[in-house]
Amino acid sequence: MPDFLLAERFDALSIAPLVASAATGAAVFLIVYWVFSVLHTEDLAQADDWRYDISRINELRRLDVSYRIFQPIIQLLARMNRAAVPDLLPAMQREIHAAGLPRFWLAEEYLGRAEFAGLMMAPIYSYLCYRWLEIPGVFLALALSALTVWFLRRRLAARARRRLLAIKRRMPFLLDLLTLLMEAGSTFLQALRQSVDEFTHHPVGTEFGRVLTDINLGKPRTEAFRALRDRLRDDEITSIIGAIIQGEELGTPLARIFRTQADVLRIKRTQRAETVAGEAGVNMLLPGVLVMMSTVLVILGPFVLNYLYSGLSL
Repeated sequence: MPDFLLAERFDALSIAPLVASAATGAAVFLIVYWVFSVLHTEDLAQADDWRYDISRINELRRLDVSYRIFQPIIQLLARMNRAAVPDLLPAMQREIHAAGLPRFWLAEEYLGRAEFAGLMMAPIYSYLCYRWLEIPGVFLALALSALTVWFLRRRLAARARRRLLAIKRRMPFLLDLLTLLMEAGSTFLQALRQSVDEFTHHPVGTEFGRVLTDINLGKPRTEAFRALRDRLRDDEITSIIGAIIQGEELGTPLARIFRTQADVLRIKRTQRAETVAGEAGVNMLLPGVLVMMSTVLVILGPFVLNYLYSGLSL
């Protein structure tokens, strides 16, 4: 090969790594600059229309980093969810409130974030499944991505159930405290403020703190309790709040209502514990049968094996 061709080939081989390194460095710089600019972007400008929605988005951008970074993609998925699954969104919105998530989340946006997480995991699933199963692994990767979205959706529902159970367990104590304070001469607002301070780090304190905030902002008591009922949407809590609203409208003393509803909650809690205890025997039936079968096999197994081997030796 001529010398000038060797020189050109050598120059090309020496330049190629430099170009690749420069391209990689530029890509990394652009990604870092984009993330930095997104995290330090000022709030969206307020327009004459949709003023509340812009404020909600700004608050959500402050609270959630993933929403702040991937906001355009999440909002695109949210628009698709509004058109594709409109019947699922109301129940999911109630679960968001019951789970204690920031009130700035819309159901379609939260579902869009879960779908985006599934899309982000799809390349990893595809790589691993393709190495194990080749072509069938691609379909398994798609199923795993869909399962990721389903798991995030179920985790929200489970979180809402756990929080509602915690509220129902502590609400009798908060109602008893309200009763004692009001019977001691405190006004309803003073008793509610002190009770909320006592249960500050518990979900029941958070929810009644929102009731106190609504009343301080000028809402009537009945409207504030209706907002609490609409946020939680639990049968037991709905009956309790309904009795409080009815007593407030009829002029019944709140201390008497709180004491009665606290007793009702304790009775329901006892009934729920008796139901769980009754179901425990049925749930333990299958494990008990399996344990008995394994015990029989352990005891009789050596004799059966001795009999079989002795028969074979004869």
